[in-house]
Amino acid sequence: MKRRLLLVFATFISGGWFRLAAAPSPAAPTAAPAPAAPVAVFNVRDFGATGDGQTKDTAALQKALDACAIAGGGTVVVPAGVYLTASIVLGANTTLKLEARASLVGSPDIADYPLLPSVRWEGEFRPGHRALISAEKADHIAIEGPGTIFGPPISLSQLRDPRGPPLIELTDAGHVVLQGFSTQYQRLWSIHLLFCRDLTARNLLIRSVGANGDGIDVDSCQDVLIEHCDINTGDDAIALKSGRGLAALRLGRPTENVVIRNCTLVSSIFAGVAFGTEMSGGIRHVHLEHCLISGRQNGIFIKSRAGRGGAFEDITGEDLTILDSPTFLGISLLNKGIQASDPVPGQVEQWSLLRHVRFHDIKVSHIATLVDARNIPAERPVDGLALVNITGTCGRGITLANAVNVELSGITVTGFTGPLLTTEHVTGTGLDAQ
Repeated sequence: MKRRLLLVFATFISGGWFRLAAAPSPAAPTAAPAPAAPVAVFNVRDFGATGDGQTKDTAALQKALDACAIAGGGTVVVPAGVYLTASIVLGANTTLKLEARASLVGSPDIADYPLLPSVRWEGEFRPGHRALISAEKADHIAIEGPGTIFGPPISLSQLRDPRGPPLIELTDAGHVVLQGFSTQYQRLWSIHLLFCRDLTARNLLIRSVGANGDGIDVDSCQDVLIEHCDINTGDDAIALKSGRGLAALRLGRPTENVVIRNCTLVSSIFAGVAFGTEMSGGIRHVHLEHCLISGRQNGIFIKSRAGRGGAFEDITGEDLTILDSPTFLGISLLNKGIQASDPVPGQVEQWSLLRHVRFHDIKVSHIATLVDARNIPAERPVDGLALVNITGTCGRGITLANAVNVELSGITVTGFTGPLLTTEHVTGTGLDAQ
């Protein structure tokens, strides 16, 4: 696996018709377009940053960011150097630009990360430490590379009650661009996006180790594009969430309209792409394409439990390569994740609905089980699962339970033992031809 993934990572970076017509009347002269207004630039060195890796540059960095926001926006430039810093906050209309050989390094002191009364952590709001880089209710913001962001040491990132500081946390931000930088962290989320709108994450190199070390968590966000990212993490490479329990269901803030494309997504513990388990607000209209995915437990995992409620809807994937994973697709809606403090009640409503899921043109290699979708509540069966044109090798085939309107077509995998398809309470097309 390592050799194959390293190879992928290495290649990853890097006569007409004519018509006669009357001559047009002379056009009225038009004014030349006005030149674009120059972008204000704020170099952190001008505000006293040393970049020596020993001196805390927090005050200088924050002064530059504040000056940019007060001026109405611009670019805060971090030139080459190692900048030891506590938590810093971006304002609206601000681009934080990390130049080549520039590194932000998180302080080892927990006092440098203010304790906030309410952050969303594992699907519910509770106290937690502010991220190394954060923004709240700030539109038109960006963090750009090619520099690197290193999180604080594991003594802080493994804190759970209250939660330690994530690397980057953006809350209720719009028109956001994250582009071209690298991150390294451990045992906590690298990038947490909450209630964000119109966000693009592009050309990111994300590395983390250890449980809870998710790469990008998209949490109750709308209109998100993640492309050309190389993510190799200790937990889910990309996780889509929307809160857990009755409070999240009533809040009604889904994650929706998400495109993930041209990415390499690897998890050494869990899933390359995870949907849930915190999804009571809903996850819908998600499309994956042209990605290489590998997960220690699942390539793609759709997961929930009793008391979540909510719905997964309109999930599609095409031209995906899934390798060296226990499953290409895992679906478990019975008992995954932590129970909410206010679980959704009701004999049927307590279960999450999964409908309109379609994967086509999928290549698999060294997959233990092609699809494992046994743990589905009979009270709320999966509605509309399509698997079309699946090729490659696997150890075992497909297991489905409690599903309607299933479509299976063009599944031509080899190397498996036992039946290709095992079903229980499943209806649809292509079930006999496999």
